[in-house]
Parts: sequence; structure tokens; C-alpha cells
Amino acid sequence: MNQMPYSAQPPPRTAQSHDGEFEFWRNHAQISLQPVAAPSILGLFGFAAATFVVATNLAGWYGDATTPNFLFPFAAFTGGLAQFLAGMWAYRARDGLATAMHGIWGAFWLSYGVLFLLVATGVLTPVQPFVALGFWFVALAAITWSGALAALGENLGVSAVLATLAAGATCQAIGRIADISWIATLGAWFFIVSSLIAWYVATAMMLEGSFRRVILPMGKIRGANVPGREPRQVIQFTAGEPGVKVGQ
Repeated sequence: MNQMPYSAQPPPRTAQSHDGEFEFWRNHAQISLQPVAAPSILGLFGFAAATFVVATNLAGWYGDATTPNFLFPFAAFTGGLAQFLAGMWAYRARDGLATAMHGIWGAFWLSYGVLFLLVATGVLTPVQPFVALGFWFVALAAITWSGALAALGENLGVSAVLATLAAGATCQAIGRIADISWIATLGAWFFIVSSLIAWYVATAMMLEGSFRRVILPMGKIRGANVPGREPRQVIQFTAGEPGVKVGQ
């Protein structure tokens, strides 16, 4: 019967603390790194672009009967596909917050694109007030408020993106379900503010990655947050996962 070499076998568990067992694996584990670029750079830029284009239409800056023809492909691919892919890559980077937020909003933008494709092709004629879409925003608001709270432990810039986004979704939900147009318009303005903050945070992350130092502060709770300072490069060992860097 084949047996593992003695050096690869964990120590007996009798009278052995967890710290001692982890120490054994630290001394015998092989480290294999597969670094990835920060997925939120793509995710936040995709979100910022799609949200700005759609929100300015919702706020009444532009638009006519043909507008859905131009909104659905941009919303579906720039905001939907790009963000959803970023969410899946954030999963690889072990960033639960980014996985949840990019994943859920990427799925929303894909759905929004399909919805307006149906409107543009005449398959669907939305009845005003668009109550069903209001309930979409109820679910999104609840999830995004949770994300804004969680982001307070990581990055104040991301928390600001999510808080204004959640406020916009809340206003859209109330405005569409209760048929109060000015509240829905206020929600569109919150979306515009969120898109601008997202553009700033994504730019700050991209510049930090290119110059290997902080150029624009973004309110990181842990790590360098002062312009000119190099970000910490932390290789973490957590419960038998050597060489895995947590987060982005």
C-alpha cells in the first residue's frame, strides 16, 4: 500500500494545537502564486459608463422614442457583461464584496439590456408607471445597502459608490411603485453621482497599479492611502492556503 512520505504527513492530532498544525503546513507547503489584476478596475469602469449613460436619460438630459435602440446594447455589454466578468474574476481574487456587487449589478444590466431590446423591437410596451421595474430596484436597493455597509470595512471610496447607488435604487423603487416622478428623477441623479465616484475610484486603482504607488487616495481602510506611498504587498497564509493574497 502506497503511503505518503513522512515529511508530507501532518503531525498527530493528539495534544496538538491548531497553531502547531498550521506551523507544520507552513514548513511543508509549496507556494504557487497566480496573481490577477484588480477586477474592480474593469467592473467599476463598466458600471460608471453604463450607469451614467442610462441615468442621464432617466434624469431627462436627452432621449426620444428611438433611445431604447441605443441604450440596450450599451447597458447589456458595457454595464452587464463587463461587470459580470469582473465579478467572477473578483471571486478568484477572494474579494467577496466585489464578487457580490459586480455580480448582482452585472446581472441587472444584462437584464436591463434584454428588457430594452424587447422594448426597442416592439415586443414589449412598458405601461407607466413601470411598477414591475420598481420592484427590481427594491431587491437591488436592499442588496446594495448591505454592500455599502460591508465596504466601510475596506474602502471608503467603494462605500460611497455603493451608498449613492443604493440611494438611487431606493428612490427609483419608490418613484416607480408609488408613481412619484420627482422621486424617480432624484434616483437618477443619485445614479449619476455614483457613476462619477465609480469613475474616480477605478481611475485611482488603475493609476496605483500602473505607477506602483498611490496617485489618487480612495479611502482604503487598510494599506497605503497617501499619494506617493507604495501599497503594501501582503502574502497571506490563512487556514492552509499559502501564497494567496486576499482582496484586490
